[in-house]
Amino acid sequence: MRAESAGAAGPEGPGGTAGSHGPSGSAGAGGPSGANGAAGAGEPRRGPGAGRGRRFQLTRDTARPEGGGRAAPGDAPAPARQWPLLAVMGVTGLGLLVVSFDAFRVGTLLIGLAMIGGAVLRWALPSVGMLAVRSRFTDMITYGGLGAAILLLSLMAQPHPWLKVPFLEDILHFTV
Repeated sequence: MRAESAGAAGPEGPGGTAGSHGPSGSAGAGGPSGANGAAGAGEPRRGPGAGRGRRFQLTRDTARPEGGGRAAPGDAPAPARQWPLLAVMGVTGLGLLVVSFDAFRVGTLLIGLAMIGGAVLRWALPSVGMLAVRSRFTDMITYGGLGAAILLLSLMAQPHPWLKVPFLEDILHFTV
């Protein structure tokens, strides 16, 4: 029975409910092209996921983002291959360290500049290693937008803001 039904296993696999065979190895009532809707004698019933070998298909390979290659030759040590990401992370870490020493405004300015620097590196270099997460355009917009927002908020932070934008103050007073 197993030898006969192995080739005709449906999407549920051998012994599953789709196209199950009785104890004698023959298909249920209606024969091979009966109520089960199979097209031919040797074809299994095709459902919504027809053509797949598994119930849940896993992605086996994903296209790397453009610019997602190494930033240095393959024989270079790992830090040298990922220098753009390490530069952005280093400046961000320095900004967080400065914030921890009670220089909030300067630290957040460093973090915002690191993000804008990541956008510039993503635009200028053909290969930036792991700094490339999405497409070049999306990375530049994301890094640049977040960097600009962090810079703007750090310049407007209270007390004694370095930048005063009147309509933003009106919006703040309207919402509070």
